[in-house]
Amino acid sequence: MAHITSIGAGIFSAMAVNTTEITDLTSVDDLTELVGKFTSAATFTEIKNVREFPQIGTPANIVNVPVYGQKTSSQIQGQSDSPNLEVTLNYIPSEWTPSSALGALVGNGKVYAFQFSMLNAKPAGLHTTAGATGLGSVNNSNFYFVGKIEALLVSPQLTDANQATLTLSSQGGFFGPATVGLT
Repeated sequence: MAHITSIGAGIFSAMAVNTTEITDLTSVDDLTELVGKFTSAATFTEIKNVREFPQIGTPANIVNVPVYGQKTSSQIQGQSDSPNLEVTLNYIPSEWTPSSALGALVGNGKVYAFQFSMLNAKPAGLHTTAGATGLGSVNNSNFYFVGKIEALLVSPQLTDANQATLTLSSQGGFFGPATVGLT
């Protein structure tokens, strides 16, 4: 398929993490290498039950500088900071036990590849192999980055589903949007 081409909600947006540790960042420093980390459903795990996704992408590299005697600050080019990557989840404890695929990654200090997919319809799977079995079955726009799963903070709720905030840190740039098409 192609990129999303109309205004609409990302109804089936999803995030996945390749659970194989990245020890050499030069092996994942371009879009093609990152897309390759998600070619088989056996190599990654979907982060499920997401309530809210963070902003994904590279922020502007603008710094506000106050100038004596001016009513407004001046803006100059500076170094951009990575956005805060906090994913709000409906918390299901069994999915985050230390022995689970995702729970074992929390706070271990290792770097992994992440895929964020914006979708208007549910695909058969999040793998990037073209064809009707994965992302290629629906319009999709994907972003990729490498990072760490830093923390999981649980917030018990008395009137709603229990929630957790999953904090990710970026260890490099963001790549995308890219799309997976049919062959």
